Amino acid sequence: MGEKTLAIIPAYNEEENIVSTVEDLVANAPGVDYVVVNDGSADSTGKICRDRGYNLISLPVNTGLAGAFQTGMKYALRNGYDYAIQFDADGQHSASYVGEMVKTAKETGANIIIGSRFATQKKPFSARMVGSALITAMIFLTTGKKIQDPTSGMRLFDSKMIPLFARELDYSPEPDTISLLMRNGFSVREVQVEMRERVAGESYLNFTKSISYMLRVCISILLVQWFRKKK
Repeated sequence: MGEKTLAIIPAYNEEENIVSTVEDLVANAPGVDYVVVNDGSADSTGKICRDRGYNLISLPVNTGLAGAFQTGMKYALRNGYDYAIQFDADGQHSASYVGEMVKTAKETGANIIIGSRFATQKKPFSARMVGSALITAMIFLTTGKKIQDPTSGMRLFDSKMIPLFARELDYSPEPDTISLLMRNGFSVREVQVEMRERVAGESYLNFTKSISYMLRVCISILLVQWFRKKK
């Protein structure tokens, strides 16, 4: 691929999924490096990674997705990567789309590429998709641009984004930060991907947490981001 690309895999209690996730990247994204950020897991995630010789950073306590991702971005910055990809450890993301995301970033010069379930396909009707549509509307209201899959956790960031996410404490990999960056002139593109259902383990977000998350993100996009520091 030419440029150096790193897949950042935040992992919290993913002992049942981490092996298949890493193997998927190794087999289907050749030339892409990876780092597993074991986010204070209480299960055997860290041991499995160590036993298999995976590239691993183990955090002593659970810091949440933002903290684990920032750890990966610090690693990407320190090691001179051109692109960093947020890649879930639960097996829902498919490494076969990584090449297309990198290619799109190189061809368009976009700062962020979102692996989107709805770039070319319609959203199904469900409570979670209603929340996603609401966030899409909030982003459009504040930036004038549409992101069809704002809650996708499969995102590529270019070399301008890596230092921001590595150094700024309030730059979490969430839709409100993406909206802030768009408002500040950075470009975002979407690439159509398919995502798998989680096979094992539990998601960070249950139904109650999902509703709380959607409300928090919408409030942040509409109100809080206007007080955040511009870059």
